[in-house]
Amino acid sequence: MSFKKQRESTIEKTLLPDEQRAKIDEVKKMIGPIVDKLPMLCSEAEISRYLRARNWNTKKAGKMLKDSIKWRLEYKPEKIRWENVAHEAETGKIYKASYSDKYGRTVLIMRPGFQNTSAVNEQILYLVYCMENAINSNPDHEQMVWLINFQLWNTSSISLKVTRETAKVLQNHYPERLGLGILYNPPKIFESFWTMVKPFFEPKTFKKVKFVYSDNPQSLKTMAELFDIDKLDAAFGGRNACGFDYEAYAQRMKEDDKKMCDFIETGCSPSLQPSIMSELQQSDSVASDPGSEGSDEAAGLSSGDEAPAASSNIIDDKMQQDEPRLNTNDVANGDTKKQK
Repeated sequence: MSFKKQRESTIEKTLLPDEQRAKIDEVKKMIGPIVDKLPMLCSEAEISRYLRARNWNTKKAGKMLKDSIKWRLEYKPEKIRWENVAHEAETGKIYKASYSDKYGRTVLIMRPGFQNTSAVNEQILYLVYCMENAINSNPDHEQMVWLINFQLWNTSSISLKVTRETAKVLQNHYPERLGLGILYNPPKIFESFWTMVKPFFEPKTFKKVKFVYSDNPQSLKTMAELFDIDKLDAAFGGRNACGFDYEAYAQRMKEDDKKMCDFIETGCSPSLQPSIMSELQQSDSVASDPGSEGSDEAAGLSSGDEAPAASSNIIDDKMQQDEPRLNTNDVANGDTKKQK
């Protein structure tokens, strides 16, 4: 990619409402009958998020949405229940805060230093559960805030595989859901790790991350502008000293599961899934045709407008082979096992 083209691809487009509508309609045509079969997954709000993630490129947004639909039909994130992931939550390594930021956005608190398991697939399963819960418990706000605390964090907390998979899930299947990511008091050594994993993140995602330090006046001002200090956890400079209570949180999540059971269904009956998958595969085969307009999307670019940096391949070479994925039928039946 030439420097000029690369520069143009990173400039975010601003479209008028009528132009946005035209783009949404174009993606609907690309998706075809699936739009009617999966109204929640193909709503205008959903399509708009995928378009914004791909800078209003309809071909890329359409491919991304279709890939995400296939993922949801296979992974069944709406079927994950607290019982499937309760063991992952025992230490409070990820949990939904009891408060929102001043913009009304849901806050997910992440404490990588409290990692208690080693199976990547189960860790990602829990992340997906937390994402689904955060989204569906606050439908009036499409974006959320991640507050990442580095208490107890050390080099043994580093996991390139988990970081890579987290980036893939967030960017490929939850586009434009992250409004802001705050890294609170990261140790000096984390800067080297952050540089190493940068290739996993699209530029747009990378720009949403802020480094915040408790001894920096500007950082304190940033936190005060974003949060009610009386509600904010003490670990992030707030006055709320309650901390994480596993039993109370478990009860809260079980209640959320009951309330959201109907809301988070994809709206697709099992009998329709084979036909939908078939339609998606057929559209993919058309897109892979060198003579078709969508052939540039079939080149394997799952990220925005640029291919992943070559350094990401070097990082991958250093990793072990990915662990086998959970059987999604087991997830739907509540039969996941704790892996150490």
